Amino acid sequence: MIWFDPDCPDAIFLDKRRVEGKRIWKSSAKSGTSVRHLDVRPDVVGDFTAMPFEECSFDLVVFDPPHLRHVGENAWIAQKYGSLPEKGWEPIVRDGFWECVRVVKWGGTVVFKWSEVQIRVGLVWKALGARPLFGTRVGKNAGTIWACFLKGAGDLVR
Repeated sequence: MIWFDPDCPDAIFLDKRRVEGKRIWKSSAKSGTSVRHLDVRPDVVGDFTAMPFEECSFDLVVFDPPHLRHVGENAWIAQKYGSLPEKGWEPIVRDGFWECVRVVKWGGTVVFKWSEVQIRVGLVWKALGARPLFGTRVGKNAGTIWACFLKGAGDLVR
């Protein structure tokens, strides 16, 4: 959802699912049902906690993991963005983040996107065991965080 050019030949999009087509969702009691198109077309189908790439393969990695825990698995937002388990989300996000660090080159950047709708970013930094060099808050109530980590700087040296 963040790409301006999802077909750029220099970018690789990884997701654990491939979904294309129209589906019917019940939006709410007031609005009833709606038909929405869901299109998730990754270049590589895989798990972000165990990516099929060699160490130090990329100059830049963007990590945009699921942010929600309290959502039904068939909900539109869960189908579109994925979801985390109610309990035990910390090791999933941590392992995914450190996998991004593994595949980015020394001196490369990991851009991390997070939405504080259900989980505060301070808890995320604690789970990661790392803090970004810089970032910004945007969106409704400044609840979306974009943060940059530099491999080889500060907490990103392992």
